[in-house]
Amino acid sequence: MSQPNFWDRPQEAQSVVEKLKILKKVVDPWKKGHRDVADVAELLGMLDENQGEEIADIRAEIERLIREVDNLEFQRLLSGPNDSRSAILSLNAGAGGTESCDWAEMLLRMYLRWAEKHDYKMQIVDVLSGEEAGIKSATVMIQGPYAFGYLKAEVGVHRLVRISPFDSNKRRHTSFASVDVIAEVDDAVEIEVKDADLRIDTYRAGGAGGQHVNKTESAVRITHLPTKVVVQCQNERSQHQNKQVAMKLLKARLYERRMKEKDQEMKNQYGDKMEIAWGSQIRSYVFHPYTMVKDHRTDVETSNGQAVMDGDLDEFIQGYLKKTVK
Repeated sequence: MSQPNFWDRPQEAQSVVEKLKILKKVVDPWKKGHRDVADVAELLGMLDENQGEEIADIRAEIERLIREVDNLEFQRLLSGPNDSRSAILSLNAGAGGTESCDWAEMLLRMYLRWAEKHDYKMQIVDVLSGEEAGIKSATVMIQGPYAFGYLKAEVGVHRLVRISPFDSNKRRHTSFASVDVIAEVDDAVEIEVKDADLRIDTYRAGGAGGQHVNKTESAVRITHLPTKVVVQCQNERSQHQNKQVAMKLLKARLYERRMKEKDQEMKNQYGDKMEIAWGSQIRSYVFHPYTMVKDHRTDVETSNGQAVMDGDLDEFIQGYLKKTVK
């Protein structure tokens, strides 16, 4: 980065900067931890048994260091080939009409709040609104180091039990929504996409009337003909911007497809393993007759459902990763 011609190729330079951020996020906390431990050891050597107040301060510092080391040990779990990448999160409402659409929108808000707490950048790429309320589907890019490593713990079906706000008889309803997460790929990953293999359609974006995006055919849908993979983007202001984002989504989907094919080859050789599939919920959110959120894979649970819906997901994510990552 210190070379004078470093920024002559901005795209490559930005890629290097992003790699540096990821590496510094790993290395810097370890360096700081080593310095802090050395400082505490030096202070301990200077103390005598009569310095009660100083001893109490050092004990508190040691407890803080223990928590930091625990966090660093947890970060070590995020060592998969794609864990350091940004994430593309997709939500789809299940059967149940308005109830499930409303639940999908609640989950979207939950993940946006989680991303905000972790200082990730968020870009809503595509949203399909429900007929009465909520959303039928949504795609969000969550950009920042290790977003995929964390959010891969959320893949699966999420189940809600509550008194329906749409039911005049105040009956209890069960709703489902599915969450899918894939890693965003950069230009360093070789994904060949031939123009002849693409069908590109444009259409008017949905949303509130009167906006610029509704007056022109700015939304873009790309179909990869050999694989039938379809992606779309409608939330940027211009057709060119939407096409750029849609191509990024397409490459990520094709990369995911390639990884799944390799994974299937490994399964064929070394045996199958359990997969998360529609119909087997990974987590239940119960708001009536009591409040509880429970992850069925790890048995992690909490009675503070409101905190979870406000993005407090780290306990569930850490519980899953500690159980599944070797």
